[in-house]
Amino acid sequence: MSPSLAPRRTPYCIGMRILAFLLLGLPIVAQEGPTEAELHVRKLRPAEGMKLSLWAAEPMLQNPVAIAHDEMGRLFVAETTRYRTSVLDIRHYLDWYTDDLACRSVEDREAMVRKRMGDRASKLAGETERVRLLEDKDGDGRADASTIFAEGFNTMSDGIAAGLLARGGDVYFANVPNLWVLKDRDGDGKADDRFVMHSGFGVRFSLTGHDFHGLAFGPDGKLYFTMGDRGLNVLTKEKRKLEFPDMGATLRCNPDGTDLEVFAIGQRNPQELAFDKFGRVGYQFSSESWGATGAPPPLGTRSPWITEELWKGNAPYLVPPVGFLGTGPAGLAYYPGTGLPAKYENHFFLCEFPGGVRSFTVKSRGAGFEMVDSEKFLWEGLPTDCSFGPDGALYVSDWVEGWEKTGKGRIFRVSDPESQAAPEAKEAKRLIGEGMRRKHIEELGKLLSHPDQRVRMAAQFALVPRERSSEILAEIATRSEN
Repeated sequence: MSPSLAPRRTPYCIGMRILAFLLLGLPIVAQEGPTEAELHVRKLRPAEGMKLSLWAAEPMLQNPVAIAHDEMGRLFVAETTRYRTSVLDIRHYLDWYTDDLACRSVEDREAMVRKRMGDRASKLAGETERVRLLEDKDGDGRADASTIFAEGFNTMSDGIAAGLLARGGDVYFANVPNLWVLKDRDGDGKADDRFVMHSGFGVRFSLTGHDFHGLAFGPDGKLYFTMGDRGLNVLTKEKRKLEFPDMGATLRCNPDGTDLEVFAIGQRNPQELAFDKFGRVGYQFSSESWGATGAPPPLGTRSPWITEELWKGNAPYLVPPVGFLGTGPAGLAYYPGTGLPAKYENHFFLCEFPGGVRSFTVKSRGAGFEMVDSEKFLWEGLPTDCSFGPDGALYVSDWVEGWEKTGKGRIFRVSDPESQAAPEAKEAKRLIGEGMRRKHIEELGKLLSHPDQRVRMAAQFALVPRERSSEILAEIATRSEN
């Protein structure tokens, strides 16, 4: 048993045992009680019919910002140690405000810090962000192994570990100013190789959390990600410059980093991305911080986002939001199609910090959409991200308390055992774990109609490079009833 999950003896229990010994001559035997993390579970409120359990807790992880499953059900966790200590927030350095706005590149930001802090700037290179790997090796529904997968992200310009995606042995890691690719070649749970795919994110300090997020593969085979209004100035592999230092953006590129391009521009603080089951290119929903919550008067009065209430989407040059949910959107996931009751079909799951996880769906309204069926799925927590595991359960990372670093962190698992026992859910878990590399082209074609979105996309990505793929895809598009 992990030390963090070991039962604790409470003073009350010990005192009662001592009293019993003195009065009745009974032996003193330590009484086991629930841990702090186990008591935390009792405070949370899952949706009706859902089973809630503690999957991992400190010291197995700390300060979790983002999580991502791989095909084997292992969970990668982006942990921060630099938040609000080595990563500065302009709200705490308002005399730097105009210098910060003048920055056009990450190099400009570095120069500004050295100018303002002098020798003290070197202290910003002490704390490191890290990626941790958690595993449930014995299959009892609780993590029992914790490994530091990668660390050493501690240059003066490094930001907060804020984005993760695991796919086919590669772990994509978003941490200002870089998009990293991490690889574990010998299977020991630690990254042997790492390289920077793109660099130049986080031109200025701006607001902590307006960061590099949202890694997701779209149905077009592209890797999508978001950058908040800390801005970007990136030189692509083709030597093209993408220079947007004054706003947030959604970008995409090929899995190898080529053909990087801006997909959407002018965003304030886009967070996670999720594609729905219809697979239409670019049909995505991002969780974006719209409100003014947390902005102090000195900064808020300088911002048209606040003073002109642009966050409401009422300016004619702004695309209006589909809807408003909470004040601190963080993680976002889309139900893949197996593992939960049918009522969650086509639903998104949004982490509100603080608050909990909310489920909702959308329906067409004119040329856009409107939000419907909003419900509290897991409440009374401080969730930072959520991810569907191959087992069909929703895993939620929790900050535990407050806004500052506490050294704590928990992973909760929300599941529906009856839905998980369904044949299609068991098959999805098996197919995701097996992978698609050895499957025949005709079998891949049939899997394009599987009820689980992850199986369909994996089959699609494996099918497209094969010979005769165009023939198979054309036949499915024109003759299939699915």
